[in-house]
Amino acid sequence: MSIRVEVAYALPERQEIVTVDVPEGTSMLDAVKASSICGRFPGLDPDNTDMGIFGKAIKQPGQHKVQVGDRIELYRPLMIDPKQARLNRAKKQ
Repeated sequence: MSIRVEVAYALPERQEIVTVDVPEGTSMLDAVKASSICGRFPGLDPDNTDMGIFGKAIKQPGQHKVQVGDRIELYRPLMIDPKQARLNRAKKQ
């Protein structure tokens, strides 16, 4: 039996959400690889990208099994520490 999940990735100028059907028991990492989203974003390496489901980070995506309706999110590295960003905004005001 297969299940349907979504894989999402976003850059500041573009985002993609890909729907993919995978066999029951598929790991997050394998679902991302099956989605072909990495082909749409050159340089995106699922083996070295942080991931989560609906905003909750998953530490071991290769071992976490996806469920029906999950949205797997691939996270980009932060460009600036959130605390520093708030400080910078406060200084501008």
